[in-house]
Amino acid sequence: MDINTIWNLFLEKVKGELDPILYETWFMDTKLHELNDNTAKVIVPMQVHKKHLKENYNNIVEEIFTEITGTNFKFEYLLEDEITKNVIIDTDKVGVPSFNNFESNLDTKYTFDNFIVGNSNKFAKATSLAVAEQPGFMYNPLFIYGSSGLGKTHLMHAIGNYIVKNSKKRVLYVTSEKFVDDFLNIYRKNKEENNFDAVDGFKKKYREIDVLMIDDIQYLEIASKTQQEFFNTFNELHCNNKQIIISSDRSPDDLKKLEERLRTRFNWGLTIDILPPDFQLRMAIIDKKIEANDIKNNFPQDVKEYIASNCTSDIRKLEGAITRVFAYAAIMNGSDITMDLAVEALKDYFVKSIISKNKIEQVQQLVCNHYNISLEDLKSKKRMANISVPRQIGMYICRVCLKESLPKIGLEFGGKDHTTVMHSVDKIKKEIKNNSDLENQINKIIKEIK
Repeated sequence: MDINTIWNLFLEKVKGELDPILYETWFMDTKLHELNDNTAKVIVPMQVHKKHLKENYNNIVEEIFTEITGTNFKFEYLLEDEITKNVIIDTDKVGVPSFNNFESNLDTKYTFDNFIVGNSNKFAKATSLAVAEQPGFMYNPLFIYGSSGLGKTHLMHAIGNYIVKNSKKRVLYVTSEKFVDDFLNIYRKNKEENNFDAVDGFKKKYREIDVLMIDDIQYLEIASKTQQEFFNTFNELHCNNKQIIISSDRSPDDLKKLEERLRTRFNWGLTIDILPPDFQLRMAIIDKKIEANDIKNNFPQDVKEYIASNCTSDIRKLEGAITRVFAYAAIMNGSDITMDLAVEALKDYFVKSIISKNKIEQVQQLVCNHYNISLEDLKSKKRMANISVPRQIGMYICRVCLKESLPKIGLEFGGKDHTTVMHSVDKIKKEIKNNSDLENQINKIIKEIK
């Protein structure tokens, strides 16, 4: 058997042993690279896979692989770059491992199963699941940050729900405002009475647990006295290998009004950011929302693309747009959903100033799909031909077809100088005069835009 056949058989057996969510996260995108000297080298998609497979799944991997091959192999987990570029990536830099009836405040509707994954959030999802599988021992604390409406709260509840379902650990989810309010309640007692019971109750609630999740920690900036208590709570939990998960709209280093010692502790574990969803992920979210409303066949593709092109940075706004279209169609005596109806329903919902920008984004997404590259690569400074040529084509289309200004195109393509855009446009103009295949490719993308 060749190595691809062996690995496919291996994956089938692993799939039967694990929950679907675990298989999809840790094994589905792996590939057997080579078998040599009783060592199996496996390519994995991200650093977190490298560390997590080695520490948590190596025994089951070796056992199943031996069953298939009849030979004992030791496993090495490698990233593509480690093989193609002959570099070594240290997984120790990925996070810092740290050695009934209970009101958790978790919302059971948020799970890993209904968290829709794309390029912008797949690392956040994978690391969150790693924490959920081994709370207190993988990444502690786990600090998730990103703009409002990108799924931070969903991930926190998903972690909590997974832990509660698969263990007897006590999980507490609160907002930072709730933590502040509970702390201040200690001092709202009658001053003539002692408040020992209140203090004891507060400590039991926040310290006699296994997992503490604090949402929107940035609001702790305005509560300087409470920061001391949170510092004490953090230390108590961390010293006892209790998992701490924190979310914010900014990275720890940008929370300037928090005490330095708190910001330092937030960086002890793993800090991950969630980026705005790309066009493909936004379309997937729309499909999921429509599926939940059970009228998939009545929601035209052009309406989906219209919504996805105009809601670029907030998943809540995206879902709100879909709900608004459904509601407007119902008000109009159950009218069919059409582009005209959608435009009318959303005319006051979308900000007009972002429409021009999203034409550029549409071009970028089409170019990425056509040349099978990521949006991040398209906007990057990478100069490999398989990335730089599509980038130049995208700039050319935005200039020639959309009539956008050179500075604006440069800004949307990762902050490039207008002279770089001018050079790219001129280069493609010259290329298509002598390259009919390139001209046909560009015309195909332009037709998709129109």
